[in-house]
Parts: sequence; structure tokens; C-alpha cells
Amino acid sequence: MCGVTIRILQDQEGVLAWVSERLAVAMRQAEDLILRDYIVSAASQLNAGGGNNGDNPTNLGATDFSLVATTLDTNNAYKFMSGIEGMDRFGTGPVRSAYFMLSSTELQSDFDGLVGYGFLNQWNYPTNASALPSEFGSMFNIRVLTSSEAPVARGTSAKGNDVYYNTVLGKQAITHINQDGYSMNLIYRDPYYSGMLAQNATLAVKFAQAQAITQDTAIRNLLSTRLSNLGV
Repeated sequence: MCGVTIRILQDQEGVLAWVSERLAVAMRQAEDLILRDYIVSAASQLNAGGGNNGDNPTNLGATDFSLVATTLDTNNAYKFMSGIEGMDRFGTGPVRSAYFMLSSTELQSDFDGLVGYGFLNQWNYPTNASALPSEFGSMFNIRVLTSSEAPVARGTSAKGNDVYYNTVLGKQAITHINQDGYSMNLIYRDPYYSGMLAQNATLAVKFAQAQAITQDTAIRNLLSTRLSNLGV
């Protein structure tokens, strides 16, 4: 799957120049969305069955985390993170070496409900030195990252509820391929070259990319529903 994106923004005044810098952020977000959609369409899937909401797939239960981690372990996938040794700090616990799972922020209340069943909130790690900004916590051999951009299929479960794609992967599962010798070109032309009257500066980003699943046995989309309705 390939994607080519060009975004151009011109600013009339110097005070608005900082807006142009957001182009780089937009470019990286576009890359993430292209990769997300590719993984949804191409990676193998598992349906959650360890929950108790009676849907198909069910909400996430402790056995679902164990099953998908066991599957990747059996397939000799490489873990992203080494474990965190326990420390003498109140309310903390050790963290296992782990794969990453990307989930929707809409599931955060479900993860909170798994506290006491093996889920460890990120603030309960012995140290947060290796925790990512989007990391919500860990469950057995999986460290959970949440994002509002994680894929959701609205109203597609057996009971008509939303189905969430929780992507669990090892190091060797996917790759990003640069096309035509570049991953991103940042194009800047100052007002002298960009406009007839030297008033408009131009800043643009251009990139071409392709994604590939390099080892299908090292990645799984764990499909689940929610335990409760989302109050938004």
C-alpha cells in the first residue's frame, strides 16, 4: 500500500509563520493513518472471548491478553521492551518484558476495570523512565498504548456495538519503506522567491511511502467491544 501526500500553506505575515510548522506534524500523522489502515486490512485477527458482555467479540478480558501474548511468543516474535524490576515504592509492581498494543482511548475505562486482574496502570510502574507518553499501562506481557486515532468499526459486532481493533505486535512485524529515496521533503521558499511582490513565504511537505508486514506471525489485531457504553 502506497501513499503520496502534498500539503502547502502560505502565510501573509511573519506572525503567522509558526502555523507552517504544524505541517511537519500533519505529515507524520498522515503517515500513521496510512499505516494504521494498512494493518487493519492485512494483519491476522483474533476475536476477544474472555469478556463478560455477551457480545461477539466480547470486551477485553485477562485471558485475551494472555492468549495473544502466548500466540506471539509461540511464533517467536521479538518483544519491544525489557521488563522493569520491582522497587521498594508504595503501590508499584514489576513490569514484564512486553509487546506493544495500540488501542482506542475509548477503551481506557475498560482497562481501569481490569485493575486487580493483572492490569497495572502506567503510574504504578516502579519507574516511568521507559514509559511512552501515550502508554496507559501493562497487562501481563503487553504494554498498552492508547490513541484517539486507533481504528474502530462502528456498529459491527453481533449485537450492533462498536468493534475495536487492538493491534498487538512484535519488533519484526512491520516496516516502513521509503520511496524514491526520501521519506519526507520539507520545502521552504522565502518571500523573495515565492511571490511576485515578495510578500508570501511558502512552506510545504511532500512524502511518498509504502508499508509492508514483514512477518505476519508477529502481529495480531485483537478485536473487542466495550464493557459499557461510551458516555460522550
